[in-house]
Amino acid sequence: MGETRVDLQHLLEDLRDAYPGALEETILTEVVANSLDSSATGLRLLADPVALTLTIVDDGSGMRRRDLVRYHDLAASTKTRGQGIGFAGVGIKLGLLVCEDVVTETRRGKEHVASRWHLAGRHKAPWKWIPPLGLVVDHGTAVQLKLQNALSPLVDEGFIEGVLRRQYQPLLQPEFDEVLAAYYPKGFRFEVNGRVLERQSACGVDVSRLAVCLARKRKPVAIGYLIRSESSLPEDQRGLAISTFGKVIKHGWDWLGTMPAAPDRIAGMIEAPALAAALTLNKGDFVRVGTRGALYLGYRKAIQEAVSQQLAQWGDARESEDKASRRTMRPLERDLETVLVDLADEFPLLASLVEQRAGGQKRLPIGRSEAAESGQGLLAASILDNVEDSEKTVIAPATPQEPSTIQ
Repeated sequence: MGETRVDLQHLLEDLRDAYPGALEETILTEVVANSLDSSATGLRLLADPVALTLTIVDDGSGMRRRDLVRYHDLAASTKTRGQGIGFAGVGIKLGLLVCEDVVTETRRGKEHVASRWHLAGRHKAPWKWIPPLGLVVDHGTAVQLKLQNALSPLVDEGFIEGVLRRQYQPLLQPEFDEVLAAYYPKGFRFEVNGRVLERQSACGVDVSRLAVCLARKRKPVAIGYLIRSESSLPEDQRGLAISTFGKVIKHGWDWLGTMPAAPDRIAGMIEAPALAAALTLNKGDFVRVGTRGALYLGYRKAIQEAVSQQLAQWGDARESEDKASRRTMRPLERDLETVLVDLADEFPLLASLVEQRAGGQKRLPIGRSEAAESGQGLLAASILDNVEDSEKTVIAPATPQEPSTIQ
């Protein structure tokens, strides 16, 4: 009896291509997501360009031995969708594509275990138990990546900080402490090569707080802010970002379907924890079909209304698309009408293509037929003329004969 085999390397490459960002950014983002789901309060990252290693240690709940065994299985996860952002079970596996080996150490209660894992060929990724390296002191999980490429950005401190600030911006802003306190009651901090990343508040000429409520609900389901600047913002800062559990999912104006009149001067962030249930596999978009799709579309509608109200208060609301499109097409319509009017003398049937408005300043010069003052009139007159001609050509009725005299 045969069995289905898996080209593991090809599968990992396909998963890599499903993510919107670079592979190194994806690996870092997924490791942080797993730490957040483990109720950690902090994350330490140590990049060593000499040893070509990146070590990531959290102080979360850690894993038991049986959980670490499942950790090596592709797409296996003990998490429930909607209760966190690391639900797919494929994140750290992508590290096998760029690493000589991946060491994982975890400690929970009295269980303190570690494993070494690597990709050996296209179909095999063996792992084995090893003595713990002492990366975890009390409880939590540590991952050490031994990189293949000496120029990998994963050993660049600046690259690591940029990814953390870009992908997990709400965790580094005080504006979201209230909504995230239910999930991270002790807060969360990042430490890169011994330096704690500073938290930064939103700043701008105008900073407006947003509270998003669903229909017939008083309690906000999402909170955030909008900022307005006097000058154009850098391109990577423009637009409204949407996040869930502190992870930024989308950024810009396209996803919202609403755009201000000056999109280059307005930015913002919205945190909606419930949208974690509608995340796609790559955590870069939301599902738009089914029950989860309805959840996302309902939230997006509520966010549109909140943003539109604030833009209207700033006097920065944009016309509706129909009005703007109509205004753009109006000059073209006038030019086309002028051309048709000019051609109507030689081609009278074109008159029917021009809209005749009561009280309008222009009348089509029909000229040759006084009976027709419009295209429709011209057509009617032509039809009547044809009918009259046809009647004349019909065989004339016989001349009535005098009745004969009956004798």
